[in-house]
Amino acid sequence: MNNVSFTRLLTEDFNRECKDMALYFLGKVLTRKLEDGRILRGRIVETECYLGNEDKASHSCGGRRTPRNEPMYMSAGTCYVYQTYGMYYCFNISSKESGAAVLLRALEPLEGIDTMKSFRNIRNEKQKENPHCLCNGPSKLCIAMDIRKENCNKLNLSDQENEMLWIEDDPDFKLEKFSVVETSRIGIDKVDPEWAKMPLRFYIYGNGSISKRDRKAEKLVDKDT
Repeated sequence: MNNVSFTRLLTEDFNRECKDMALYFLGKVLTRKLEDGRILRGRIVETECYLGNEDKASHSCGGRRTPRNEPMYMSAGTCYVYQTYGMYYCFNISSKESGAAVLLRALEPLEGIDTMKSFRNIRNEKQKENPHCLCNGPSKLCIAMDIRKENCNKLNLSDQENEMLWIEDDPDFKLEKFSVVETSRIGIDKVDPEWAKMPLRFYIYGNGSISKRDRKAEKLVDKDT
């Protein structure tokens, strides 16, 4: 990893509509610098988008604006970290659309894997040997990368003075060489049925770090390849 030259994303890279940004992030590298200088890196392999005002599954549905979801209305590239089930975190990034954000669902660990393992505190011996299990879910990646509301919420990833968390482009990774699966989001079955079925989750086909595969949607990808 030390021989790879990554390019940090700039303000204009985040200035995208939500769905476009969710697709754009695939293959990019999320980088976390800890207080002691250690670097953690993971390739973004799965995303979901929440479209804001009209989206029945979004925290900002109907223009709802609260202290909790304020980052969704801030400038593109702002971190929205919220707690779910009273104990786990989810990490989102605001798009250029007011109230819209992209949820990062899964990473493929690239660097700092031993540190990620220590943060996850995995006890299952088989999972300990499988790095793909470290960040294959939105809360898992937050634990592995030490992303919490108190340290990352409202942080702007486009701020070049921010040395805690940012996203980089990997010049050796070309998304056009891979297939992308478009499918429904996870955990929103209780919302409006139409929105529950919307194909607003995206992942890199065949990657081992995906949180949940949709084999039916993958068959459609197979037909196109």
